Amino acid sequence: MASGFGDLLATMRRNDGAGTRRMETEQPKYDTEFSTLPIYQQMVFQREFAAFAGFKNPYYRIHDERAGAHSRIEGRPVINFASYDYLGLNGHPEVIAASEAATRQFGTSVSASRISAGERQVHRDLELALAANYDAEDCIVFVSGHASAISTIATLLGPKDLILHDAVIHNCIVVGAQLSGATRRNFAHNDLDHLEAMLQGDRSRFNRVMIVSEGLFSMDGDGPDLARLVEIKEKYGAWLMMDDAHALGVLGKTGRGIFEAQGVDPRRVDMWLGTLSKSLVSCGGYVAGSSTLVDILKHQAPGFVYSVGMPAGNAAAAAKALEMMQREPERVERLQSNSRAFREQARAAGLDVAQSWGVGVIPVIVGETVRTVLLAEKLLARGINAFPILPPGVPEKSARLRFFINATHTPEEITQTVQLVAEEMAAIEGVTLSSIRKG
Repeated sequence: MASGFGDLLATMRRNDGAGTRRMETEQPKYDTEFSTLPIYQQMVFQREFAAFAGFKNPYYRIHDERAGAHSRIEGRPVINFASYDYLGLNGHPEVIAASEAATRQFGTSVSASRISAGERQVHRDLELALAANYDAEDCIVFVSGHASAISTIATLLGPKDLILHDAVIHNCIVVGAQLSGATRRNFAHNDLDHLEAMLQGDRSRFNRVMIVSEGLFSMDGDGPDLARLVEIKEKYGAWLMMDDAHALGVLGKTGRGIFEAQGVDPRRVDMWLGTLSKSLVSCGGYVAGSSTLVDILKHQAPGFVYSVGMPAGNAAAAAKALEMMQREPERVERLQSNSRAFREQARAAGLDVAQSWGVGVIPVIVGETVRTVLLAEKLLARGINAFPILPPGVPEKSARLRFFINATHTPEEITQTVQLVAEEMAAIEGVTLSSIRKG
């Protein structure tokens, strides 16, 4: 019996070991490879497609010098239409001197969040100057433009609230709405009748409502009727946030933004959102409004409270650029004149500039993705740098080249560029992926 018991025990052990091995082999395989992420697979597909078509990657091209109306890419000079430097202030001696002085005094970093590391007057000077631009009580400056919108929306709205934004609003608004937990809906681009219809049907279902639009849309170069937006938000008891990132320095006689261009009292807008990387040739973002709003954000907005403060040099550069915009309105005038010339000549050449107002941002609609990338390549080879904007960044069949006009572009450069765009557009008419491969 002992022997029989021993045999049984050995058999049990063998079976138990086999069962353990089966359990080990049947453990689920958890996916830890970044390369299997759908977003990466989409990137791989796009790169393989570009390689198949013989295109060079248009992203992350190396600039060899300061980028403004002109630049140098991979050793070749170009007329540059792919930078935000609307007023031609990037690298201006006064801006550099202001940045250098602040950096010498405070260093390259403020080393922690402003709430814990303490304030530097350079930050408050910039905030007060921005507040004054909008006739606002106060302003808060974030180290990131994208985070300015996200943190503000996520701080102010919650699950019982509603955010209504233009259908082509910037990504930062969408992400902020998602993080807030509020219900998010969009209205057709610049269709304020649609916006009002949505409020008529649903306003009573929500606690707080925020409406968001842009002073100048960065993909289309147009904007809304601000007076009507203000009327709607007041009628339905909503907040209005205006993203003036591309409008500051561009719209209005002195560049103060969409409110100046349309003659609307800026104090009737609850929140003015913007970035410092466009006309103000720095980095970061801001929200201007009531002192209560700013007080809340300075103590509750995660992107401010838990983020390092803006380097003093960046703040000083933006403040100096804003001062120069106010002191030299002829820069705004030249920008607007250049923009009008580009749009008028483009239309005369048969180019589709959509509904662009012809101030600062002017798209040239190509439609098909392959031809858009090809057009950008051909123009770069001829010394024109204009960036291709492709779906999903814009709707399908509306791929385009986007031209940022600069106050320091010359009239001759505007004319030359439009002529080259028209020539190359005609040359690629009817081009398909298969024809490119055969060529």
